[in-house]
Amino acid sequence: MRAASLPALRSLRCLRASTRRSSWHHLRCPARSEAVRHWYSSDSTSESGSSNSKPYYVTTPIFYVNAAPHIGHLYSMVVADVFKRWQQLKGVEAYLCTGTDEHGMKIQRAAEKAEVPAKQLCDENSAKFRDLAQAASIDNDFFIRTTDEDHKAAVGQFWLRLKHTVPEDFGIYKGKHQGWYCVSDECFYPEDVVQASIEPQTGKKIMISSETQNQVEWMEEETWFFPLTKYKQRLLDFYDANPDWITPRSRLHEVRNWVENNLEDLSVTRPVSRLTWGIRDPEDHTQTIYVWVDALINYMTKAGYGSKWHTSKEDTGIWPADMHVVGKDIIRFHAIYWPALLMALDMPLPKKILCHPHWTMSGRKMSKSIGNVVDPILAIERWGIDPLRYFLVRNGRSGTYAKDMEYSNQLMEAVYAKELQANIGNLFQRIARPKKAKWSTYEACRAYRDGKFELVTASEDDLAPLHKALSTTPPAVQTAMDELNTAEAIDVIFTLLKEANRAVALIKPWELANTCATDPSNESARAELNRAIFYFTESIRIAGILLQPIMPGKMDQLLESLGVAKDRRAFQHAVLGADDSYGLDQATLVERGATRKHPVPTETLFPPKAGIDDDQPGFSRKKSQGNLMYNTVKNLDAWEGPLEK
Repeated sequence: MRAASLPALRSLRCLRASTRRSSWHHLRCPARSEAVRHWYSSDSTSESGSSNSKPYYVTTPIFYVNAAPHIGHLYSMVVADVFKRWQQLKGVEAYLCTGTDEHGMKIQRAAEKAEVPAKQLCDENSAKFRDLAQAASIDNDFFIRTTDEDHKAAVGQFWLRLKHTVPEDFGIYKGKHQGWYCVSDECFYPEDVVQASIEPQTGKKIMISSETQNQVEWMEEETWFFPLTKYKQRLLDFYDANPDWITPRSRLHEVRNWVENNLEDLSVTRPVSRLTWGIRDPEDHTQTIYVWVDALINYMTKAGYGSKWHTSKEDTGIWPADMHVVGKDIIRFHAIYWPALLMALDMPLPKKILCHPHWTMSGRKMSKSIGNVVDPILAIERWGIDPLRYFLVRNGRSGTYAKDMEYSNQLMEAVYAKELQANIGNLFQRIARPKKAKWSTYEACRAYRDGKFELVTASEDDLAPLHKALSTTPPAVQTAMDELNTAEAIDVIFTLLKEANRAVALIKPWELANTCATDPSNESARAELNRAIFYFTESIRIAGILLQPIMPGKMDQLLESLGVAKDRRAFQHAVLGADDSYGLDQATLVERGATRKHPVPTETLFPPKAGIDDDQPGFSRKKSQGNLMYNTVKNLDAWEGPLEK
């Protein structure tokens, strides 16, 4: 996206000439009543509605660059990426935005402490998040930095419209502010959520936020305010009209309770005398725009706001966002401040917020001081990105996003061994890559195409349960994914794979292959073999298509090995018999093995991994008698549901 031009920004500033505050009548003034009623409409369709024909747009939070990436950052990226890829799998044009938040007091103080320019600190740390996105196979279309010029221009335009195009009682105003401010959280806290505490290192009495346990300081300063309290009823009406706006619903209940009981007008600038590292008010150079106002606008910057469009009356492109993916610690900013700011400018609201929980280790919040922080880069090196992506999103069960999730190398290894290796990996290896060329997936598909055998019709058929699973899996996966229930989608897919493995053990295709080898003229045995191989291979193909959003690299390897064409890997092809052109005979597999990206005859989908040691999160190995040994959780079958505490 191109940045807005300077003349465009200047022309926006000229709005003062025709839309000064003095020109706005009070909301109770009859002369303005009709216009005000239109502006203040709480119709939910006008707030978050948008044409269904627009592309799908999903965002991650932009990550603060005062520290290195952790597993929570990776999780947000992966969740957003999975849902973008899911939309693309269905044939929907989709976009993903991620990036870094680079302004504010924490950055300013960190740069001062490191004795480096703030921009240099941001450049170095932003690169780490960009590298993480690349390492994690994140298919982002935009990587925004709040220090980008196009974003600064967008913030400037948004800010000036708040000043000059909103009815007086609902627009920003200047006043004195005093209260408890938290540098770590970049926000003020009401008196009733502040309490006294003792700093362990010094024994000094301090004041902290009861919500985050971070220290707060008493501040008194002149700033600009956004009249958040004026939007109270409109916010409540919107929540009531859109009860599923936040997943899980429990977060919406928390947000609604906060709006009802704790809402205060929001200080939206900081004095330049205290905060220099940020975007200045274009008209008041004594004030720096509040970092959260700055940060939230990023979602619109990459949707073209300020460069391609300026009001909701224009073509807003991919805006509004179809989904914001955020952590539970920042839900208030996204579910209260952000919609109120958008309401002020009569902009469409995001359609959905997915609020995910945090990751813990041994039931404890990850902390550098405790030493239980998982380095995502090391975890990727240890497990490979696709197995790690799978592990992370298998926890996304719609009803339990509210519960913190447990990260453990032992659980990770158990999932790798018992689900990826023993299930899909085992089925793929046995059917698509048998040790000897006993059958051909291509011949099986060709036999189906040529009508050499019939599909299952009788319930007593050994393949009947698998036939049913193949029919019910795709629609069940679609329902789960559209409901943001990645864990349920995975459960459905792996139920199909388990049924396929059960059928393989029951039918024993290798015995049928031996019969065919002994008696090549036995057409009945050949048809029975091809029929079984067709069903088993279809199970692999359909599962591979459906798992692409979660494990794109591994599923590309799987589908390539099956000979599935690139243009036959969409959701519409995840139907029994929908693709009759794939499959490779064993001779071709061996021949192609030397030149293909994934060497077919030898490489397995999920190769063995060395043992682990939870004392070294992410990348560690447990040695026993000089050898790397497995330390697998044996009782994974007894575990039910997502990995939560």
